[in-house]
Amino acid sequence: MTSPFSTRPLFIALGLLLVLVLWLSLALGPVSLPLGDTLRAALRLLGLPLAADAAVQQAELILAQIRMPRTLLGLAVGMVLALCGVAMQGLFRNPLADPGLVGVSSGAALGAAVAIVGGAAFGGLPEAFAPYLLSVCAFVGGLLVTALVYRLGRRDGQTNVATMLLAGIALTALAGAAIGLFTYLADDATLRTLTFWNLGSLNGASYARLWPLLLATLAVALWLPRRARALNALLLGESEARHLGFDVERLKRELVFCTALGVGAAVAAAGLIGFIGLVVPHLMRLLVGPDHRLLLPASALAGASLLLLADLVARLALAPAELPIGIVTALIGAPFFIYLLVRGRS
Repeated sequence: MTSPFSTRPLFIALGLLLVLVLWLSLALGPVSLPLGDTLRAALRLLGLPLAADAAVQQAELILAQIRMPRTLLGLAVGMVLALCGVAMQGLFRNPLADPGLVGVSSGAALGAAVAIVGGAAFGGLPEAFAPYLLSVCAFVGGLLVTALVYRLGRRDGQTNVATMLLAGIALTALAGAAIGLFTYLADDATLRTLTFWNLGSLNGASYARLWPLLLATLAVALWLPRRARALNALLLGESEARHLGFDVERLKRELVFCTALGVGAAVAAAGLIGFIGLVVPHLMRLLVGPDHRLLLPASALAGASLLLLADLVARLALAPAELPIGIVTALIGAPFFIYLLVRGRS
């Protein structure tokens, strides 16, 4: 295993990168703010009693109402997707595994399609619940499909990872067909909403959408490091992990549930955002090695930074228009994935 002392400069660099990206994410956008005013406004929002002129007060207003919830949303989404990517790569013992393999992303997309296209059927719901309908349906859809994938992978009290993978592929295809049917049935306005949601975006971030995701991210970030040693043992194989005293079946259940919780919450809050859960863990594994005690925190920092950088590109590339962030992450992730395939063949 890699020594923590040899990776300390890397963690310092990742921490500084995240702080810088957070600062830029708060400052830049269709209306860019001076970096100094942004810093003072952010510190005032944190409760520090700093003096403020009219420019700082204006920056504080923009941060509090628009930039801060969006930045925190990107931070949480990037972090939880990267952590769940590490969990899935550990579960399948494959560095090219992705959180979507257990069907949570496709299930969430199907739930969102039901909410968007069939929204009229929910007209009798209380008005206070209406803004949460899309997120709730996406989250429930992801959990249900993941639970079905896990159930299909169970036999005689054992979880077969290969069967679960095949079940995930099959149910992802089935969910894709159902989404295609909803897309066919949608009118023009609904189709536009469904298309943009499937491309992912942090636009429209609010504290109401943020808090459930923050709770899920916190739960994942606190739980997964406690299973780092078990994940290290699982790299040796299931039999070896059992001989070392780890409950492998319980670990599999917890990893699947953790991924369903984290990815389901992320997709419900920001739509479908691909490649973060694949690219970040693999890149960090190249830098810090396979030890999950280092890989998990490194991936969390890098995932948050990468998604915030992608959001900056999405905001600034065609300003004042905005690219869907899923397009940006795909433009980053797809070439990297092709590079990994070519590198693996050489």
